[in-house]
Amino acid sequence: MHKSKNIYHSILIVSTSDRFNATVKKSLKDFITIDIVKNVAMSRRCILEKYYDLVVVNMPLSDETGEDFALDVVENSSASVLVVTPKELYGDVLERLTDYGIMVLTSTSQLDYIDKAIRFLTAYQNKIHKLQQNVINVKEKMEELRIVSKAKLLLVEKKHMTEDDAHRLIGKRAMDKGLSRRRIAERIIDDLE
Repeated sequence: MHKSKNIYHSILIVSTSDRFNATVKKSLKDFITIDIVKNVAMSRRCILEKYYDLVVVNMPLSDETGEDFALDVVENSSASVLVVTPKELYGDVLERLTDYGIMVLTSTSQLDYIDKAIRFLTAYQNKIHKLQQNVINVKEKMEELRIVSKAKLLLVEKKHMTEDDAHRLIGKRAMDKGLSRRRIAERIIDDLE
């Protein structure tokens, strides 16, 4: 499998079972932050304070089942959620949560299945990180185009240049000074406004 670069993830495990927590923790390799809490109230505080890529909810919890919390996480963040539920509740929990993109396993699932689910959700988070970076890059490029266009417009209006001449001037200054076209455009805007 090809990995272009390591992305370190953060995980929140919400579980009252020390055995479950220790078992899951063993399978976490690429997680820089591993927080374990025992109830939903504490986990809600954690979610407000930190960003998590993955949230694992081992149901039931001491203060609520965990289903509503799992729904809140996927609704209000980009974190992936894995819910581990008792076998007798599996069908109902699966029916309620799957359409929201929440992965559901039974508590009787072998460690291998839980490990694979975490690996799958981690790979999914890698895709989300890549898409978020692409969105940031596109926004930065759009902002650069807006600033350069504004500088060209000012050069046309105030210096009576043609648009092509204004475009060439910005490009030439950027090359001569070793600066970006955006930085040159910002200087032109500062000088002409």
